[in-house]
Amino acid sequence: MLVVHSWWGLTPSFHDYAERLAEHGFAVGLTDLFDGRTADDIAQAQQLRRAPRRVPMYRTLIADIDHLRAAGGQTAPSVAVIGFSMGGHWAVWLSQRRDLPIRATVLYYAARAGSFASSQASFLAHFAKDDPWVRPPTRRRMEKAIAAAGRPYQAFDYPGTRHWFAEAGRQDAYHPDAAALALDRTIAHLKTA
Repeated sequence: MLVVHSWWGLTPSFHDYAERLAEHGFAVGLTDLFDGRTADDIAQAQQLRRAPRRVPMYRTLIADIDHLRAAGGQTAPSVAVIGFSMGGHWAVWLSQRRDLPIRATVLYYAARAGSFASSQASFLAHFAKDDPWVRPPTRRRMEKAIAAAGRPYQAFDYPGTRHWFAEAGRQDAYHPDAAALALDRTIAHLKTA
């Protein structure tokens, strides 16, 4: 499975998350959309996201999926994608592409509309209860489009949480109990996807 970081970059929080998934027997890859750079505040994160890059983000993600599928000397038939915030938007985009074998998509505080007619994925979404970054109309459009495509979907809202609640490095929002529960639900979903 491929973990796609939020706009803070590939911080230690995502390495820890991948390790916890690996402890449950999953082969996990981490994408790095910012070439090792990370942000400490919103202004820096916005700068990283908008910075010109040699390789477009979508190409990096597709290459990471191809690399992950080929790991171990055998091509895996499909992968799962787990995206956090900005990474969740990319996870939805990847899951909407017919040419990519995405079997499961897990979103952390992210919603993106569009057509899911070509998707082969099941979806699990984790939402913060207090979140100005995820607009309710966008979430409703996404959920309606997933349902229209007949794709399995389950969502959880976490009371007392804010955007970035599952990222240990975000001390202003991190909620360890909600993060642990979301991880447990993610593992259960991935084991049956």
